[in-house]
Amino acid sequence: MPTEKEMMDALRPIQDPEIHLGIVDLGLIYGVQSEPNGTVRVRMTLTSPACPVGPLLQAQVHAAVLKLPDVKEAKVDLVWDPQWDPRIMATDEIKMELGLL
Repeated sequence: MPTEKEMMDALRPIQDPEIHLGIVDLGLIYGVQSEPNGTVRVRMTLTSPACPVGPLLQAQVHAAVLKLPDVKEAKVDLVWDPQWDPRIMATDEIKMELGLL
């Protein structure tokens, strides 16, 4: 099964199409977990509950995880707790890009 780093690296190229920044670096991926049966579970959030591209992002995450070796099933759980806050969840590079640093 892929490692956490491999899973996060697979998700890193996916960008939020509204702000054109990577979802991993934005802090929208809350966690990844692989199970011995070949299932990978991704916990993620969106920049807002009303995000119109939510289904697109979920589909991209699902597809990226399924491309990893030994992954038989991908489950993408959309969560709202904790609420996304780029001031504490985004990387420093993204904070600079967003004008938060």
